[in-house]
Amino acid sequence: MTSQLRDSKLSFIGGGNMAAAMIGGLLAKDVPKQNICVSEPWDVNRDKMKAQGVRTTTSNVEASEDASLVILAVKPQVAKGVCQELANAWSERKTLPVVLSIAAGITLESLREWCKLGDGRTPHIVRVMPNTPALVGEGASGLYAGDDVTKEEKDLAAALLASVSKATEWVDKEELLDVVTGLSGSGPAYFFAMVEHLIASAVGLGLSEEQATRLAKQTCFGTGKMMIESSEDPAQLRKNVTSPNGTTDAALKSFEASGFKDIVDKAVKAATDRGGELGRTLGKQ
Repeated sequence: MTSQLRDSKLSFIGGGNMAAAMIGGLLAKDVPKQNICVSEPWDVNRDKMKAQGVRTTTSNVEASEDASLVILAVKPQVAKGVCQELANAWSERKTLPVVLSIAAGITLESLREWCKLGDGRTPHIVRVMPNTPALVGEGASGLYAGDDVTKEEKDLAAALLASVSKATEWVDKEELLDVVTGLSGSGPAYFFAMVEHLIASAVGLGLSEEQATRLAKQTCFGTGKMMIESSEDPAQLRKNVTSPNGTTDAALKSFEASGFKDIVDKAVKAATDRGGELGRTLGKQ
């Protein structure tokens, strides 16, 4: 965590789960509460933020008026209106804030157009694709910045994401953020689905649901911890636990016969394609 981040005025436009996760991470890293302001229209979310000691408001303009970094944490469908509202309010500012967008699918081109001031100025913008494990401090995030974003601004964005992400990866082409979406953005749901089906299979073979759930959850957690802590890649770890003609080998051969690799490829590609499609559709609205 950089001193630059601790000294920055941070504005969250939107106070949902991802904003709450980021704010929790920032406070855990000793970012002063008075340096964080959240704009959130819903009383329940706003009260949760207020309980953490940060400043809250229902006004996007008020939240961003003295901010050096504005985190756009709203639903993609309302991003255009919010950006235009902020751009109108910033017309008198000499120095524009850096905008960090976690609105899925909204392209840099759209964000620049929506955030453009009447005098032609546009704030520097960084796009981010985090994922829901950020809620427990174990996120994985992809970032992309336009050519106008300075190294200092990129460092500030990366420091913010590092408060909730254990993996923070910059991509050098914007379309690769859609791949990040297909991999880690949507990825938690793939693992939830896998564990869901493991539980159902074990219950069908005689285990109680409670037993199967505990064993499947811990297997998923322990496997993830092994991958993080091991110096070996996942392929080698798989080989390490697969004895020839053993039980694991039988299961993996069943996966292979069912086209497991193609199933995964198609799933990641489907999510990647949908991310790009959403960006194009919302950008035209």
